[in-house]
Order: sequence, then structure tokens, then C-alpha cells
Amino acid sequence: MTARRTRRRSAAYAALALGLAGSLALTGCNSHSKKSKKSSSSSSKSKKRKIIGGGAAAAGAGAGAASRKPTYCTTGTSADFTFTTRTNPSHVIVKYHNSKSRSCYLYNSPMLYFGTSKQPLGYFEGPPSFGDSQRIEVPARGNAYASIPTTNAADKGTKQKLVKIGFMNATEPTQRGLSTTVNFSQYASLPSVGKTAKVGDWYLTDKLAEIKTNTGH
Repeated sequence: MTARRTRRRSAAYAALALGLAGSLALTGCNSHSKKSKKSSSSSSKSKKRKIIGGGAAAAGAGAGAASRKPTYCTTGTSADFTFTTRTNPSHVIVKYHNSKSRSCYLYNSPMLYFGTSKQPLGYFEGPPSFGDSQRIEVPARGNAYASIPTTNAADKGTKQKLVKIGFMNATEPTQRGLSTTVNFSQYASLPSVGKTAKVGDWYLTDKLAEIKTNTGH
């Protein structure tokens, strides 16, 4: 074999080796590219799932918050009300118990129809007017109070056997919803309230209710 033929074969082997190396490199790049695309696609789907899941969780939390949002108080049952006579000075405390599992709003004064009266008691702090309403938020399982001064004979009147209780609308002295009747037959001492008596607004403590109607001890 001549030297020229030897050189030609060496060059041919070298070219073949380079071609194989290039092909292998290209195959590796394509494989890596496919893995990258697959990984990227999987990551994108994972993120999408997280976003969708997060949105559902947020919607659920929002619905839960909405269900806990305060609403109007309802008169409920007679068991939710208690009337207590106090002295020095003479007055009657009206207590409302919110038996619900979320807080609620009470506006202005309770509407109290004693006996067979068709008209509620007057309002010690004056009737509400538009944009000037007393509002309290009664906590879940919490209480609210109003005071009825009975410091003179006309306000004290006679002993009462029953009372219908209504809750007031936000901006006017009209009843919202149904009233509840409380029968005093189970009371050890019947409360005495006259037609001229006036009831104060709702407050979250009996002490504040008394202060506002000048019946505090």
C-alpha cells in the first residue's frame, strides 16, 4: 500500500468519525429539548392547577365570610326576651338575647305594645330620622338592652300581663318583620308600665341603657 492511499483512508476515517460525533450531539440536543418542553409543559399544568385550586379556595373563603356577615336581628321566640323591674329609680330593663350563631344589627328602640295597645310606647330618645339612626351590632349569643323609665305614676301605670315586641327599621319608626309576644304569666313579679312611658334605644350593656335614660344606679 502506498503512502498516498494510507493518507486517503486516514482522512476518510476522520471524516466518518466527525459525522458520527455530530449526529450523536444532535440526537442529544433533540432529546434534551424534548425533555425541557415536557418539563415546562408539566410545570405549566401544575401552576394552572395551583391557580385554579387557589381560586376555588378563595371563593370558598369568600362564601364563608359572606355567611358570617351581620344581618338584621329577628325577634325569634319569647325565650329571647327578658323584662326585669329595677328600683331607685324605678324602671324596667328589656333584654334581648341573640340566639343565632352570627352577629346581627338592631336599630333604634324596641317597639313595645303592652296589653291590647295598638300603638307602641313612645321613644325616650326621640323617634329616628333619616341619616340619624342608632345602630348596634349584637354578637352571636350576645345580648342587647333597653330601659323604660317608670319614675312617676303615669309612666308606671299598671301591671302588665303580656307585650308584643317588634324591631324597628333602620331609618324610620316602623316595624320590620313579625313581632313576638311575651307572656308574663311565668314571671314572679309582673312589670308595671303605663301608656305614657317611653323606652330608650338598644345598647350592648344594661348600664349604658340606664345612663341614656337617667335610670342608672
